[in-house]
Amino acid sequence: MALTNVLLLSQIAGYIISLILSLCIIVPMSMHQHEFSGHCLLFSEGTWQEQDGQLLVSWASRAYCDYVIVVGVLMFIVSCVQIYRLSMLLYRGADSSFFSAFLEAAGCALLCALAVSAAALVTLGLVTWCANIVERFPSCEVAAGQDIDHKDNINTSGFYMEMGTAQFGAWGAFATWVGLAVFSVLKLCRYHQLENIRVSMFRERQRLVNDSGSPTAERACSTPPVADNLY
Repeated sequence: MALTNVLLLSQIAGYIISLILSLCIIVPMSMHQHEFSGHCLLFSEGTWQEQDGQLLVSWASRAYCDYVIVVGVLMFIVSCVQIYRLSMLLYRGADSSFFSAFLEAAGCALLCALAVSAAALVTLGLVTWCANIVERFPSCEVAAGQDIDHKDNINTSGFYMEMGTAQFGAWGAFATWVGLAVFSVLKLCRYHQLENIRVSMFRERQRLVNDSGSPTAERACSTPPVADNLY
């Protein structure tokens, strides 16, 4: 029971961290799309115009940003459900079944893949965007707040902080879901070990029953013991 409580508490703590990190993805990415008038800077490229110093942007698909937001929303929903469910199990002093533990492990593995893909998109997409920015500015951070694309009516004041926060949230969420997957696998291993113990005990009990019901055992039990020769 002590090991069960430790695993449950560890899982609850992991899901709480995942909940917070999912907000670090959803909120800044949503703010970025609003400030960029629905555009997504991830993997967007452009050329600087000599006549007005503006950046002529060839916007990439906004599906990159939408995908990252969807992954964040999915992690938020799963974390909320799991926090409530595991808290109820901990309160009742119970534990999940083998099937639900298997589903947890499979779900954690899936969300690990989604989180690392979202983190890679944010990181590589930001690198592509900043490669154009540093052609005119010393760093991508310096370009924040500059009027670099007046034609598209974008607000660049917070894009660097928003992308940095989303990047931190995505990579942190990936690490958290890896930890949650490890906890789920440990729970599966514990279930497997308990099942092996039950099977071993059942086989031993059957062997003892068969031994006690064998003819040799019955004759040994029915034959009275021979008394020692006192003469």
